[in-house]
Amino acid sequence: MKPITVLLAEDFSLLRQGLRALLENEEDIEVIGEAETGRRSVHLTMTLSPDVVVMDISLPGLNGLEATRQIRKLTPSVKVLILSAHSDSAYVEQAVTLGAAGYITKQTAGDVLPRAIREVNSGNTFFNHHFTANHTDHIEKPISGWGLSMQKSPGLTSREVEVLQLVAEGEANKQIASKLGISVKTVEKHRDHLQQKLDIHETASLTRYAIEAGIITLRPIVASRCVC
Repeated sequence: MKPITVLLAEDFSLLRQGLRALLENEEDIEVIGEAETGRRSVHLTMTLSPDVVVMDISLPGLNGLEATRQIRKLTPSVKVLILSAHSDSAYVEQAVTLGAAGYITKQTAGDVLPRAIREVNSGNTFFNHHFTANHTDHIEKPISGWGLSMQKSPGLTSREVEVLQLVAEGEANKQIASKLGISVKTVEKHRDHLQQKLDIHETASLTRYAIEAGIITLRPIVASRCVC
């Protein structure tokens, strides 16, 4: 029987190694790639066509929620399973709105990750037991824009979200241009557009907005024993 192919998207290398070791014990699951950034997870999904992407939310450059949106738009047959340190229901609802088929916390990965992968690969949903059933209501609805936080504000394009995240992560325009493969002038144009849409013109305020909207997160320390 063909194994379920999995791409791991997690920037913490020790945790990523733990996840791989956990899944290598499963005869019907094969890890075919690893991504340390959200942008690379999108690229590798297009290249490797995994059955399931196990996606962290707090990824640099392009966060896991935006990466999920792009993956579901570009390769709708690929299932995305969110594996996050965040147990806040707002993150769950954002992930579901953007097309994720499941959401589990890193604290429970050692117990449920293989089962969650099998479930979403079969076309089902999978959530930690403390997430209520109504979080699955929007999975079959069209994917448009961001989750709850972003829907309350002027819509940003995917590129503007990327620029906003990099600005909030402290990158200068020249660095953003290099990472996105565009000119500094184009970065300035995107930055000007998002500032006009949000009516926010200071970097500190943009950073605060990005945190509140879930575009970047202050990631907590997660014990590696959860996947060992």
